Amino acid sequence: MKKITIKNNEKGLVFKNNVLIKVIEQGVHWFFRGERIDICNVYNQFTEVEQGIFENEIIKNQLEIIEVADDELALVFEKSNFKQVFVPGVYAFWKNQHAFTFQKVSLASYEIENVSKAILEKSQMNLYVRNYRIESFEKGLLFVDGAFVKMLEPGNYFWWKNAQIVTVAKGDTRVQTLEILGQEILTKDKVQLRINFAVQYQLTDFIKAFVDTKDYEKQLYVLVQMALRTLVGGLSFDELMDQKNQIAEMVFNEISEKTIRLGATIIETGLKDVILPGEIREIMNQVLIAEKKAQANSIMRREETASTRSLLNTAKLMEENQMLYKLKEMEYIEKIADKINTISVSGSNNIVSELKQIFTK
Repeated sequence: MKKITIKNNEKGLVFKNNVLIKVIEQGVHWFFRGERIDICNVYNQFTEVEQGIFENEIIKNQLEIIEVADDELALVFEKSNFKQVFVPGVYAFWKNQHAFTFQKVSLASYEIENVSKAILEKSQMNLYVRNYRIESFEKGLLFVDGAFVKMLEPGNYFWWKNAQIVTVAKGDTRVQTLEILGQEILTKDKVQLRINFAVQYQLTDFIKAFVDTKDYEKQLYVLVQMALRTLVGGLSFDELMDQKNQIAEMVFNEISEKTIRLGATIIETGLKDVILPGEIREIMNQVLIAEKKAQANSIMRREETASTRSLLNTAKLMEENQMLYKLKEMEYIEKIADKINTISVSGSNNIVSELKQIFTK
């Protein structure tokens, strides 16, 4: 025989030939050889895995048995605090001894009911929960098994991970820019240009953009591209240069109604660059140089004419007024004298009279 002591927080399971024959409480007990005693803490989960033990009448009424089906989870709380998750299986606790409570949840639907977000955000739930966040500048569209279900406003969303395929398409509610870069387009007179164009737009109907339209941004790109090619291709090079400031407005008018079908509203369009071929650039530079030269020649001729007219007027006044003539003569003498640094004098005693004759002739 052998002696076993059972503490006040324990119970003993007595097996004979691997069959449970009794449950013993606190105290000292003697057993015959051939009997096996398993000691359990009554405050912990019952973990015996003997075949059919949960159906044994000796212990069945002393246990609280939790059965979790294949499409269920059980949330385990200890003193109202979330502790762990039970996956499909059978679990047991000693009655009236444990501080655990349980909440079963169904995984048959992707939607989560009666579970707080505080619990769903726990790390233990990551394996069982899908999480999607919609930012304040976004709107979301929920698709289940490929079918559109509903619009999602900004917020944090949780769904069960199950056999259903749950996806979320998110769209930006802010103003966005689409750039059409390096478009090579032939004008009506066969001049090949490269054009950079920009479009500012905003999504206004998310169902049209994500449900009714496949890849709305690509569709918008093609729409702008075709409008630009049609308008530029209908103009000659000279017409394009004359109307390039109006091209953006023409494209805006062309695509505004069409983009509504894509769920977007055009806010502004702009022609960023018109890049000319090398030969055309050289010709344009020559034209510009010729224009500037012509302007310079015109200005020079205008100034020469004004100067000649001024001289003629001055001559007429001097012819009519001898005093004015003398003043002008003295002015020129003063200008000549300013340019003379030194004067060497040689000759007869009449040198002063000769100088006077030179300056007053």
